[in-house]
Amino acid sequence: MNQRPQPDTALTVPSLHRWNAVFWVLLGVVPPALAVADAPGTTRYPVLGLLAVLALSYGAAVGLFPGNPALRPRSYLCVLVVGLGAMSYLLDGSAALFVVTLPHFWIYTTSARGAIALSGVAAAGVVTGNVVRQGWDGEFFTGNVIFTLIGYAAGVLIGLGVRHITEDADERARRLSAELEEARLRLIEAHHRQGAADERERLAREIHDTLAQGFASVIVLAEAARSALETDPGRSGKHLLAIENTARENLAEARVLVGSAPRGGVAAGSVADTLRRTLRRFTEDTGTGVTAELPDVTCDQQTRIALLRCTQESLANIRKHAAASTVEVVLTAQPYGIELEITDDGAGFVTEDSHGFGLHGMRKRLAELGGELTVTSSVGDGTRVLAMIPTDGQG
Repeated sequence: MNQRPQPDTALTVPSLHRWNAVFWVLLGVVPPALAVADAPGTTRYPVLGLLAVLALSYGAAVGLFPGNPALRPRSYLCVLVVGLGAMSYLLDGSAALFVVTLPHFWIYTTSARGAIALSGVAAAGVVTGNVVRQGWDGEFFTGNVIFTLIGYAAGVLIGLGVRHITEDADERARRLSAELEEARLRLIEAHHRQGAADERERLAREIHDTLAQGFASVIVLAEAARSALETDPGRSGKHLLAIENTARENLAEARVLVGSAPRGGVAAGSVADTLRRTLRRFTEDTGTGVTAELPDVTCDQQTRIALLRCTQESLANIRKHAAASTVEVVLTAQPYGIELEITDDGAGFVTEDSHGFGLHGMRKRLAELGGELTVTSSVGDGTRVLAMIPTDGQG
């Protein structure tokens, strides 16, 4: 299962840690090292050695071996507590190093309680080191001690505030992630519903344009064959043969619809040959005269199927509603696409009042290919259907 994209914390948090490390080295480690550069060896070497131990333990636990169980950040913090106390003793106070180091206790502990406790122990170590160095008879509230206590109190307040802000941000991020996941699931469900609706519409259009028209043709042919059975057996035989051919074609279309045959349901060949076969069948079934201009034009399979379906639907409408005596079909290759014009001299109709599934299906099919359908008709003046499908990616 694909994982959802996570927020950019993986990029920002390590960069903040690196900047904190640079800040700690420049303002925490370097100043004490420079301060003892001219000090006697008894002070200089222990201070430099202790700073080296702190820096190495920090780098090993956090930078070089972050997953090593023996060098966990918690172990580094324990070393840091001891080191700050020792540094306070060696330098007669290390309040500045303690304050600069305070973020480490909040970064590398998992709870606010742990950060408060460890930083408190470190503050106590710094105070103790300073007091031991001065002697128990000296002044207790020195500048280093006061600065350490103020720094500890400020660190606790700031740390708690940052933790609170961070937890709120994490909670908002979790809620946003949950909302995004819910929206993603709703979008997937909507896509599934839309896909199912589109598939149902496609199947309905294919059934209407193929099987329904075929069954209508079978009914008409069967009625004609029955009426001529006694008076003209030869004509009845032709009708029965046409019924057989139509039934075979419907069976092939049905197999296409259920997925047991190649998609399209139209045999390979030129669009002109395909339309000629359809027009010839229409003439045989209805006796209506057809005039056709069908030059060979080049088009892809989807365009050929769309032109065929538009022709089949138009002829079906002519058969059922127009009572036409002649039909004219013209196929033309234009610079912008392919045009198919079907004209009849039938009864005609008011186009604004037509809301049938057939015309809607034709428009939908052509629109999927970037084309359009124009229907011109009026009562008593016949009907003109013009289908245009762009070629070469034009739409």
